[in-house]
Amino acid sequence: MATEIAAATGRRKTAVARVHLVPGTGKWRVNHRELAEFFPSEATRGFMMQPLAITNAGERFDIVVSVQGGGSTGQAGAVRHALARALVVADATLREPLKAAGCLTRDSRMKERKKAGRPGARKRFQFSKR
Repeated sequence: MATEIAAATGRRKTAVARVHLVPGTGKWRVNHRELAEFFPSEATRGFMMQPLAITNAGERFDIVVSVQGGGSTGQAGAVRHALARALVVADATLREPLKAAGCLTRDSRMKERKKAGRPGARKRFQFSKR
C-alpha cells in the first residue's frame, strides 16, 4: 500500500476497524474478501457507505478495511466511523458535512455488565408474593 492516501481507525461496541484509502475506482476489500461477501445485508452496507454518499467520494478511492471484534452491526459502525475519519485526513474540507451527519462521533454505547445475583444486567428473578 505504497500509494495510500489516508488511514484511520474507528470503533463501535467491541469492534475495531482500520480503513485505508487508496486512489482507485470505488472497490472495497474487507478482511481480504469482497464487501457483499463480508456484509451480506444491504442495509448494513448502506449504513457503512454513508460517509461516501455525503461527500460524493465513492468513485475516487479504493477502500481496504481490516475489522475485528464484535458482531456484524458493531463492525459496520466501526467501519463507518473509520471511513469518515480517513476521509477527513484525505481532505479536511469534508469535516463539516461529516460532522453534521454524525459520522465522526464515536458511538460510546457498550453492553452493560451482568450484575451479581441477577440473571442479566437488569433482569430480576420472578417475583413471588407467596
